[in-house]
Amino acid sequence: MPNDLPELVEIERAIEAGGARLDVRVECRVDAGRRTLPVYSIALGSNDPNAGAIGYFGGVHGLERIGARVVIAWLHNVVARLRWDASLHALLEQLRIVFMPLVNPGGTVRGTRANPNGVDLMRNAPVDAFDPVAPLVGGQRISSLLPWYRGRAGEPMEPEGRALCDVVEREVAARPFGLALDCHSGFGLRDRLWFPFAHRSSPIAHVSQLHALHAIFAQTLPHHPYVMEPQSRQYLAHGDLWDHLYQRACAQANRVFLPLTLEMGSWLWVKKNPRQLFSRDGIFNPVLAHREQRVLRRHLPLLDFVQRAAASHAMWLPRGGDIDTHRRAAMALWYRSAA
Repeated sequence: MPNDLPELVEIERAIEAGGARLDVRVECRVDAGRRTLPVYSIALGSNDPNAGAIGYFGGVHGLERIGARVVIAWLHNVVARLRWDASLHALLEQLRIVFMPLVNPGGTVRGTRANPNGVDLMRNAPVDAFDPVAPLVGGQRISSLLPWYRGRAGEPMEPEGRALCDVVEREVAARPFGLALDCHSGFGLRDRLWFPFAHRSSPIAHVSQLHALHAIFAQTLPHHPYVMEPQSRQYLAHGDLWDHLYQRACAQANRVFLPLTLEMGSWLWVKKNPRQLFSRDGIFNPVLAHREQRVLRRHLPLLDFVQRAAASHAMWLPRGGDIDTHRRAAMALWYRSAA
């Protein structure tokens, strides 16, 4: 059966255009009713295990199609530049780039946040919240008929979540420095860049490095639209994939792994077109074509910045006394009540 899921069509078009320059894998296949859909990873760049890495992820929640489309648009950008951009080729000599644009194709086909088994992939990792979480939204095991279902206790993670973890641990977190950007949409009038933790309110071990990244971001793009903050400032949850992956990376010595989640403020689109409130797709995505194109343009500087930051991590990561300086600044900025 020909694939008529637009996001997969665009991914496969990019794969064809990139040809042998891309390392393409089908990480798993998902049963979506009458068809089976592939979950792709696409990698390129340095195979040096000491090179930095950046991973772009989208489509973890099937309803939030704009996240997948942002990652797919950036994939097409990088593939197109392979033909003519000497600076990109120089960057790829010192950087590994990996894309996983559509982690949950079954949920995308069904128009659901969860995968076809009814499991919310961002509540499915083996991490229980240390601090209290809100009922339901923080993750529940009552029923897959309710949102934010974690899956049954003690069962393996869903195949899509396991595939994401495999890609991160193989391509990104296994290196001395790795960044990940996972693209979502969510309620709010601001675009937010979240970092762990989701399961507790305390700062992560690499809060100094995150503050250093925040500093160069603000210096490089002083008029950026994002609020960068720990996810715990908004809500706490069980089963967060990035908490799980971050904790596993911390168990390995001499590694810095910084996972970021882009939460695009969907009320920005609803505010301009209130009729979107009457459409489940419209609550989470820009419906009009020109607004989607504006969103795809809006995040290009961020996608380029994290790529360059990963490649040049040795030039901005704090060392020595600067680590304590950045930690104090991070505590004052993000954790004032705990400072």
